[in-house]
Amino acid sequence: MAHPAGDDGDASERPRERLLRRGPASLTTAELLAALLRTGSQTTGVVHLAHQLLTRFGGLGGLFEAPAEALAAVPGMGPAKTASVLALKGLFARYDAEAVQAGAGIGSSEAAKSYLRHRVGHRRREVFGCLFLDARHRLIKDEEMFQGSVNRAAVYPREIIRASMRHNASAVVLYHNHPTGVVRPSASDIEITRRIKLLLDELDVDLVDHVVVGSTALHSFAESGLMALVDRDNDSAWGAAAPVIEHRES
Repeated sequence: MAHPAGDDGDASERPRERLLRRGPASLTTAELLAALLRTGSQTTGVVHLAHQLLTRFGGLGGLFEAPAEALAAVPGMGPAKTASVLALKGLFARYDAEAVQAGAGIGSSEAAKSYLRHRVGHRRREVFGCLFLDARHRLIKDEEMFQGSVNRAAVYPREIIRASMRHNASAVVLYHNHPTGVVRPSASDIEITRRIKLLLDELDVDLVDHVVVGSTALHSFAESGLMALVDRDNDSAWGAAAPVIEHRES
């Protein structure tokens, strides 16, 4: 039996019904998205619409970073479907934030990356911030210290030292975003990390990591071994990459 263009077939096999009967593991990514969207359009089935969204935005990462106007511009996406996608993205961000703020702590680079991915990955201008942690690496304060343009932000290391003292932090995770999406640290990223670490060492505050956040990828200094490079004061080996951060002392 033929089905209308916007119908996805037997109701018992539609994504939402299968999700309830078999659980999320039984559905593809497109089918899970279709269950969220609930319905297609008069000409497009909901699963096909989900496939179109994933293809257009390059997967879930691109979909969740897309602004509302880009989502609404996709044929078949009205205000309700657009709002559903934005709400899900917001819930993911709240989930990560609650896990950290409830005392689970930033116990690893992976935990920091998970939190920061939603925190600043979508920002269109560069920001530089710090996660101030207690002795057990529980979050005391997430503070955006500096803001800039699309490709640079002025960083004042002594302001970070003052904030560390103000929050009585035992450890710090630095973070900044690259709105261009390229997360490979530049020579200036490494240099500012070295300078901040030297100042934090004077306070006996541990610099745990520096995370560079892009829209679809992240780079952890700790995971990549760059923190060890900073410790050895060997950043000159990285050469003269185009600066992403302007460095200024207060």
